[in-house]
Amino acid sequence: MKRFFRRLVSGILIALALCIAIASYSFHIEPAWIEVVQHSETLPRLSPAFQGFKIVHISDPHVGRLMGQERLNQIIDLVNGQDPDLVVITGDFVTHHPDRYADILIGGLRRLTPTQKTAGVLGNHDYWSDPVEVRRILKESGVLDLNNSAYTIQRGSEQLHIAGVDDIWSGEPDLDAVLEQLPGEGAAVLLVHEPDFADTSSLTGRFDLELSGHSHAGQIRFPVVGALFLPPYGKIYPEGRYEVGDMIHYTNRGVGMVQLGARLLCRPEITVFTLQAPAA
Repeated sequence: MKRFFRRLVSGILIALALCIAIASYSFHIEPAWIEVVQHSETLPRLSPAFQGFKIVHISDPHVGRLMGQERLNQIIDLVNGQDPDLVVITGDFVTHHPDRYADILIGGLRRLTPTQKTAGVLGNHDYWSDPVEVRRILKESGVLDLNNSAYTIQRGSEQLHIAGVDDIWSGEPDLDAVLEQLPGEGAAVLLVHEPDFADTSSLTGRFDLELSGHSHAGQIRFPVVGALFLPPYGKIYPEGRYEVGDMIHYTNRGVGMVQLGARLLCRPEITVFTLQAPAA
């Protein structure tokens, strides 16, 4: 009997130590262990003039209690280290109270150094906090707010189009307005916070690549089981690369956090897309 109780106590202590180790890792190590994911994508309508054009994608910084100046600067340094032509941010710049964190956001976003532009769209948390203030922050930071609009990058007579729709969950998305602004020729990249919008945008046949965030890929994941929770509009395409019709869609895991402020088997992500023109 004594041997049984000793084994029982030993088992409980081992389990407790394991739980403490996992919790420590999830709260203190993985959230700061940013993965830079490289993708080379051939876009059927990409002009050879844009061969090797580099888009660096981040999402869901959630600047606030869990994302202060130091951690944001670490992310900005990693983004700049990829030598981006274009930086895109697919929403949820803040979780709450953007007025409190405006200086942190502006200070970080102004440090981005793409050769062309930094562009973004708002997410649901931006709307749940104060979308007017978030848009003011983006304007002051020099970030192009692609709110149901499109922007064209020129190289000689050739064009690459970057478009964005407003937040699907809480904003006023207008894909028709975007399509009206898009020229008929040239590759087009669409930014949208919620990834499941891919089922709608892909039907237009106009977008070569769509980039999203929102899901955090579940943020807490377990082997076999996967994500314990995925938000609305982030359940069909929760993480990584998909082919939706003729469109490539990618869901970034995000660099910030909500809820418990932990990540498990779901590292924060910076995605680098090197664009390729079709072979002649």
